Amino acid sequence: MKKTKLKGRTNRLFKEFKMLAEDTTANVSAQLISDNIYHWGATMIGPLDTVYEGGVFYLDIHIPEEYPHKPPKIQFITKVYHPNINLSGHICLDILKESSWSAAQTIRTLLISIMSLLDNPNPDDPLVGSIAREYTNDRKVFNRKARQMVEDETKKQEAASKKELDNNKK
Repeated sequence: MKKTKLKGRTNRLFKEFKMLAEDTTANVSAQLISDNIYHWGATMIGPLDTVYEGGVFYLDIHIPEEYPHKPPKIQFITKVYHPNINLSGHICLDILKESSWSAAQTIRTLLISIMSLLDNPNPDDPLVGSIAREYTNDRKVFNRKARQMVEDETKKQEAASKKELDNNKK
């Protein structure tokens, strides 16, 4: 890769990162992993008035060498009960596919699209067929299971935070 392309990509990523850090309206934030501009962690607050409300969701973002011409690789670290997200955290979303990705997209717009997917699952293009059928045919059961996973994950996060605080006191 030419040095100027690499510099341009790095400059774009720093600008995107700065804009995301300054945006307090979107309920998403990002941090660099090991000070690496090509590896981000993101935090997303569950959308209001959904079964995900009150949840804190962590995502892992790897930015390829070909960015912005290829989409970042992104997946949930936090477990999510959702027709378009499997238990490994992989996400079924059109703009994550190379054929649908546009260089005009940004990581911020991608994260907002993922938040929108939490609010509006697409059971017609599921990653987990059984959850999609449940979402379509028995929303009450889906809502209960999704909410339970949010609560379970929140308890795990709180326990991990408490353990970290206890370790720091020693």
